Amino acid sequence: MIYLDNGATSFPKPAAVRRAMGEAMTRCANPGRGGHEPAMAAARTVFRCREAAGALFECDPERVVLTANCTQGLNMAIRTLVKPGDRVAVSGFEHNAVVRPLHLLGAEMLVAGRRLFDGDDTLEKFEDALKKRPAAAVFSHVSNVFGYILPVEQMAAMCRERGIPFVIDAAQSAGVLPVSLRELGADFIAMPGHKGLLGPMGTGLLLCGRLPEPLLAGGTGSDSARYEMPEYLPDRAEAGTANVPGIAGLLAGIRCVRKMGTQNIFMREAEQAKKCAAGLKKLGFRVFSGASQTGTVSFVPRCSCEAAAEELSGRGIAVRAGLHCAPLAHGSAGTLDTGTVRVSFGHDAHAGQTAALLKAAACLRGVEE
Repeated sequence: MIYLDNGATSFPKPAAVRRAMGEAMTRCANPGRGGHEPAMAAARTVFRCREAAGALFECDPERVVLTANCTQGLNMAIRTLVKPGDRVAVSGFEHNAVVRPLHLLGAEMLVAGRRLFDGDDTLEKFEDALKKRPAAAVFSHVSNVFGYILPVEQMAAMCRERGIPFVIDAAQSAGVLPVSLRELGADFIAMPGHKGLLGPMGTGLLLCGRLPEPLLAGGTGSDSARYEMPEYLPDRAEAGTANVPGIAGLLAGIRCVRKMGTQNIFMREAEQAKKCAAGLKKLGFRVFSGASQTGTVSFVPRCSCEAAAEELSGRGIAVRAGLHCAPLAHGSAGTLDTGTVRVSFGHDAHAGQTAALLKAAACLRGVEE
């Protein structure tokens, strides 16, 4: 099978990730819950993961909070900054991991910039939204549907200049594009471990520029005599037993990314995405592509997107169809009624994958609407 659904999760995982998880299950017990060697081996594994993430994302290891996924990190960050009924600036391409927590809080969302691959429009509309003095801003680095790279450096600078706290959703950029907590000055940056970082599902990171409010309360292995959660990182944000095998796998995945180099990964993915978009256009499909794009391309076939994805799957090509948990982004692009077929390349992107996809996609022209 040609796997082109890396926007959902990277697959297959590197051999080093699989080995690390197996080794953790034979060597590691519960970190912070004992002074014996199995517990200490777990503690070392967890700390090494924080160190590796801190080196990649330019932040102190203790500011790296380990989460179950990007969604958990976003919920923690949003609930720290946003109170019920607050006004919040967001981009026009947000995932439901941002939209739903804000909706649950009854926040007023100021949707800023809805033109794809148009950084000037994004910045202009975002500036307009910030003039309304929102309590916070939350925005994606990269659209999970279209691969549009938002101008986050300038958006972050706008927030800093106005003293508006902000959260960056790096779900589609971590491991592919430069992400620096120090340079961006974000209050929080959330990311999954299982996508561009090549780790297992059930892992994620929240980079903390400030102390978060706990999303969960419970045991931390520290300050056990107190009823309150600790007032320091990372303990304040990590209640309960850690997913040590998953963290070991994430550590191995981060090491793989650092060895390959994010710039090399991005160039490999973006090159195939550009060729893929050009080929799909020649076949007569409606294709979404632009200058500021990662390795993700969406297109609309003549038949339903679900039928197209099923046909491609039958021909050995794995893609994703539908709304991709991002109706706001589809509303911005005018595809809310149809959805799209999403092709998302990974760290192993190569010309053979693109050629196989285009060959299979040519057969979609005969699929009934």
